[in-house]
Amino acid sequence: MLRVGNLDESIDFYCNVLGMKLLRQKDYPSGEFTLAFLGYGDESDTTVIELTYNWGVTSYDLGSAYGHIAIGVDDIYGTCDEIKTRGGKVVREPGPMKHGSTVIAFVEDPTGYKIELIQLGTQGAVKAS
Repeated sequence: MLRVGNLDESIDFYCNVLGMKLLRQKDYPSGEFTLAFLGYGDESDTTVIELTYNWGVTSYDLGSAYGHIAIGVDDIYGTCDEIKTRGGKVVREPGPMKHGSTVIAFVEDPTGYKIELIQLGTQGAVKAS
């Protein structure tokens, strides 16, 4: 779960920049928050991200405990180009990781969360079916 300060902007990023789908969204008026679930497929078959918008909260201190979300991709260079074309922010261009051969890149969502892209097949990664 990621807390976001602008739910519409975050949904737009995950759907239109990273290619996920909004699976469901619900307001909780008594708790003054909204939950949105996004992913690349149905919740029963794939991992999803939960975005939480606490009404009236526009920013968060991301803290030092959070690292990043990782997504495996078939073509990291093409994926980064497409992310930039869609208005996304690539904060580390594709290339081998510092202490290994895995090809990675990092993008940043509108809240500042980092998402690592991992080139499948560069470090024995197995693509989920």
